[in-house]
Amino acid sequence: MPVKKVILALIGVALIMAVGGCTGTGPKTLTAFVGSASKPPMEEAARVFQEKTGIVVYLTFGGSGSLLSQIELSKSGDLYIPGSPDYMVKAEHKDIVDPASVKLLAYLIPVIAVPSGNPLGIKSLADLARPGLEVGIGNPEAVCLGLYSIEILDYNHLLEDAGKNIVVHAKSCEDTATLISLKSVDAVIGWDVFQHWDPDNIEVVYLAPEQLPRIAYIPAGVTRFAQDVESAREFLQFLISPEGQAIFQKWGYITTEEDARKYTPAAAIGGEYQLPDKYSQILKNGGS
Repeated sequence: MPVKKVILALIGVALIMAVGGCTGTGPKTLTAFVGSASKPPMEEAARVFQEKTGIVVYLTFGGSGSLLSQIELSKSGDLYIPGSPDYMVKAEHKDIVDPASVKLLAYLIPVIAVPSGNPLGIKSLADLARPGLEVGIGNPEAVCLGLYSIEILDYNHLLEDAGKNIVVHAKSCEDTATLISLKSVDAVIGWDVFQHWDPDNIEVVYLAPEQLPRIAYIPAGVTRFAQDVESAREFLQFLISPEGQAIFQKWGYITTEEDARKYTPAAAIGGEYQLPDKYSQILKNGGS
């Protein structure tokens, strides 16, 4: 009998622990799918937010398009934070994100990123069409930066000529920056913050103001699948608070429209761009 009592007691303890786990006695958690264009400040912001609130934010980084597909297929995730408004527009059209929840976190300026010292003397967008130059971009079908790259070349009538020099389509913004850090290519079309990610190895060349059709920004919103909408909204409020914005500024991100417009006063902000039909033909003729 004593043995039976011990067994019953152990079963009782196990049941109590199981019930306790179901009641959510542990820390609150959130899952955010984040375009890697904002990786450094988002990692720091999540850490500071946890210290302040006890809420753990798990971050999944990658290309904005790939992440959106993951959310759609898994029907999970509390927050979607792509690297540009293009993918937030897609998320809203698919009813994956609550439009009323969307916040603007920071602005991004497209640039040409080259190895420190600019060894090939690249000074303009037209230089990307030089014969023999090797250029990298983000995958325009899954990475917001890649989409902006094609749009900029197309807008400036350089898509055919510079497109022949595109040898790599990186799977994320982070991988695009790494191409320059490792000197795997001669130049990439990137974001201005790349120089702050790796100041020892990356230098940027700003484009002429009239060459930029749009200013990019990082939006953030609560998904329709969020398990804890209140906590998700709390994290978004932290990101746009003075403390949250200071974290973005620390990493070199622009947080006001006024400062963003210094680089291109007349460009549109936000919007959406669709890959042109001729892009596929250019890939066949020379791009990889």
